[in-house]
Amino acid sequence: MGGTEFDPETWRSATRLVRGGTQRSAFDETSEGIFMTSGYVYESAEEAEAAFNGEKSRFVYSRYANPTVRMFEERLALHDGARFCRGTSSGMAAMFASLASMLEAGNRVVASRALFGSCEYVIAEQLPKFGVETELVDGTDYDQWERALSRPTKAVFLETPSNPTLEVIDISRVAELAHNAGARLVVDNVFATPVLQRPLDLGADVVMYSATKHIDGQGRSMGGAILSNDAGYIEELVEPFLKHTGPALSPFNAWTLLKGLETLELRVQRHCQNAAAIAGAFADHSGVAQLLYPGHASHPQHGLAKNQMQAGGTVLAIDLAGGKDAAFRFLNALRTIDISNNLGDAKSLATHPATTTHQRLSDDQRAELGITAGLIRLSVGLEDSDDLIEDVDRALAAAM
Repeated sequence: MGGTEFDPETWRSATRLVRGGTQRSAFDETSEGIFMTSGYVYESAEEAEAAFNGEKSRFVYSRYANPTVRMFEERLALHDGARFCRGTSSGMAAMFASLASMLEAGNRVVASRALFGSCEYVIAEQLPKFGVETELVDGTDYDQWERALSRPTKAVFLETPSNPTLEVIDISRVAELAHNAGARLVVDNVFATPVLQRPLDLGADVVMYSATKHIDGQGRSMGGAILSNDAGYIEELVEPFLKHTGPALSPFNAWTLLKGLETLELRVQRHCQNAAAIAGAFADHSGVAQLLYPGHASHPQHGLAKNQMQAGGTVLAIDLAGGKDAAFRFLNALRTIDISNNLGDAKSLATHPATTTHQRLSDDQRAELGITAGLIRLSVGLEDSDDLIEDVDRALAAAM
């Protein structure tokens, strides 16, 4: 069909992930260029002055902005339906900047209790050092959210599905409560990925990613991103914070993430298919005390996950009745799946959260979160699902 003007806004998601944000240099390269430069030159002193006082828009220093990083930001923003995106050196840099840029002493933050270990550290230990009051709630208990947000609050933070117990939180419901309390809602969308869930469409104000995970998808590089439709938040708070504190995304890493975005949709679809196959194969296994997978009917928030996400996700967890000893026997018997604390990789990865990602928590804190000594988190990769099922079956036999 002819007659339609070229407009990236009209592209569908797969096209946006391949072509969004592309800016070719004078060499007309097919693959986006890597602009590995820290600085830029000016034709005159007057041009430099105009660039620094804001009269002329151009790149001045790669800690502030860089052409390759900008392409990554524009492509991810276009796919997520966001007006703005700013890249960072890692997911934790994005998480901290998303909050610290808008907080000051005397402010209040409410967050879900089920968080990645480093996120929990920032909320529970780091922010209070700066005079910020923080409160953690059970993410699926909306009475707790309502009580916590009955007082003025500056920011609300949650991750859904959560790490590692895959708790699913109703974003729209929490967003309404957050806004009534005067807060911005920040959602860590790492587990759902940009393909399966769009928190901005559900009422969130800010979305953050560890691009190290599915966006790269092959264990190659670190990176993070902050997205929002709020111009004041990005331009007046986030940009100055990133500019002056320095968590800049490397141009090479940004280029790697650009390449990752091109295949993100295809990879996530296969991840989800494999994860669903493993969940179905072992949900009733005698060696599995509990299966946690949002895409399986046994999950406590399965209905919400079906409404809020496009598929069940790429990660599942199994709880082994034999505790730590059984979990370690399971991990050590794996032959195809690797032991690693990373996730979102093309390779399937297994980790024992109680002794790795969440080891700094007390026994009582882990118990409250459902992180038992027998819990194994499986980030399901792109291998043949039958090979993965055979590997898990063999490991479960060794664990029993």
